[in-house]
Amino acid sequence: MRPKVILCCAVCFAVLTTGVASAGGRAADSREQKMDRDLMEITVPRLEKLYAQHRYTVTQVTQWYLDRIERYDGTYRAILYLDKDGALRTAAREDAEPRNVRHGALWGVPIVVKANTSVKGWVTSAGWKGFLIPGKELVAPRDALVVERLRKAGAVLLGQTNMPDFAYSDTTNSTAGGRTGNAYNWRYSPGGSSGGTATAVAANFCVLGTGTDTANSVRQPAANSSLVGILPTRGLASIAGVEPLDWLRDNIGPLARDVTSAAIALDVMQGEDPLDPWTKGSAQKAEAGPYTRYLRKDALRGKRFGVPWFVLEGSPDVYGHGPGAPPNGGAVAPETRAAFMKAVEQLRAAGATVIIDKDILPESFFALNRSLNTQPYRREGVDRFLENFGPPQYHSVAEYEAATGSQFPAFMVGGTTPQELIETDPDSQANYFGPQQAALEEYEATMKRWRLDGFVYPALQEPTYDETLPGASKWGPPSETAWVNRIQIPAVSVPGGFYANGLPFGLEISGKRWKDGDVIGYAYAYEQATHNRRLPRLVEGKRGE
Repeated sequence: MRPKVILCCAVCFAVLTTGVASAGGRAADSREQKMDRDLMEITVPRLEKLYAQHRYTVTQVTQWYLDRIERYDGTYRAILYLDKDGALRTAAREDAEPRNVRHGALWGVPIVVKANTSVKGWVTSAGWKGFLIPGKELVAPRDALVVERLRKAGAVLLGQTNMPDFAYSDTTNSTAGGRTGNAYNWRYSPGGSSGGTATAVAANFCVLGTGTDTANSVRQPAANSSLVGILPTRGLASIAGVEPLDWLRDNIGPLARDVTSAAIALDVMQGEDPLDPWTKGSAQKAEAGPYTRYLRKDALRGKRFGVPWFVLEGSPDVYGHGPGAPPNGGAVAPETRAAFMKAVEQLRAAGATVIIDKDILPESFFALNRSLNTQPYRREGVDRFLENFGPPQYHSVAEYEAATGSQFPAFMVGGTTPQELIETDPDSQANYFGPQQAALEEYEATMKRWRLDGFVYPALQEPTYDETLPGASKWGPPSETAWVNRIQIPAVSVPGGFYANGLPFGLEISGKRWKDGDVIGYAYAYEQATHNRRLPRLVEGKRGE
């Protein structure tokens, strides 16, 4: 009989332990589900509250994001370099800090950084395999100022995001990291060149991230990913430490899922930098912060906005009519026009006046704006960057080529155009400063003539497309927003709804120079009136697969 008793007890024990294990599994699942509910789509202020309530540690939150990257990024390939150990060390250090100490504005906030922005000890590949040559990698000797400021504010750096080589594309496909997919459909382009950051933020791989913008590269991928992307007034945030595409038009700004988080990030990122002359005096020129003070739900009430005619209707005389010209002179596609007009009605419902007239920033303004010539000064920007942020082996284009035996891409150093220093070139006024000032004056005169507070327009001329189809464009969905960079004014892309196929549409708002807070406020009021963003449904795919 004893064996039976023993067997019975063994069975009972097995049942009991199985029940305990099952209960433990359910508890673990419950904790994971709770974190998913609490952290998915979280904003910076909400995360700050969770920390203040001792609901989670920074390590737990950081690990949650690392787990999501591991689970999904094999499909989307948004992250070029993941610093798991470094992120967890930062998180542990912050967890060990006294809770009564006043923390920075981004304390415990996991973020990503675009791969062209210097992070000490990381390779600044700018998406180019030429900076990844073994033994000759471009390892950053120090942080760019924006990264230094993000660190000091308490941000946890998870890693670098993929980007096209040197940011030279409106999609995200690089020799360093391959193709990044859109969070809403991995087959589709996320845009570029900050597409890696856009996909990472949209997919909830981080709370927010940095992007750079030479022609549309923060705003266009933000629009493709139902995000907020801020292009600040040039000089508000330093581009020193950013591998340039065209340093006279380059800029840097945050991407986030909500306006509030983006505004907090911009507050942190901005600052004067002796290595970036455009930032000199910016503290006095900029609107008083913090930018959250401009976030009012009624900020659109009584405001007047114009629609740039050349964005809506195209510029056939500027582009010409040959085989290489864009269809319909670059006018917006019918489905984009429909999405934009719906956004216009939403703006009007929120209390704004929107004026569409052929005399508001017509084709002649576009032609004047495009007359800026930065080509003679491209190499100067690259040499400046390498001088201050290059590795020991090279601090200029010439030294890079001597050290590696490889040629720098011609488009990065002016091609066949003779290269000059803009500070000493006698033609710099005719090439750059004169046309820029004339275009800015025309822009400001239009605002005064029409009594406008800003401009609204589609962030892209047409929807993004399936990049996996044969014959798909390698350059990305077109945008007509590079004019903003040339005259150095602020602009914000904000979620404007969705197309019928489930992919996002983005609305862009621009305003007056150094009035970044006002523009951010308009975006916030539109966001709060519409709540257009919705969560993408991701497809699993582990990193390395």
